[in-house]
Amino acid sequence: MSDEHTNLLESRVKELEDKIENLRFSRRVLMNLIERIEKDKWDQLSKLEWENKKLQKNNSRFARTLLRKNRQIIEMETKLQKVAAVKQ
Repeated sequence: MSDEHTNLLESRVKELEDKIENLRFSRRVLMNLIERIEKDKWDQLSKLEWENKKLQKNNSRFARTLLRKNRQIIEMETKLQKVAAVKQ
């Protein structure tokens, strides 16, 4: 092999090694991005689960309040009916 051919091959090997290194770096960057996205996804999911529990708790409290107020209204209506019946 001639020196020129050897130099071309060495240059090509160096070029390919550089490309491999760039690919490794790109892979690390992509893996870091994937990890960050996964972490953000789990953080968001945790936040949504917490908010859902809070809303369910508030909804339950509101439903109990409505039932209690409804009972009070029924009791007052019953008393009014009794008062109206006594007046007649």
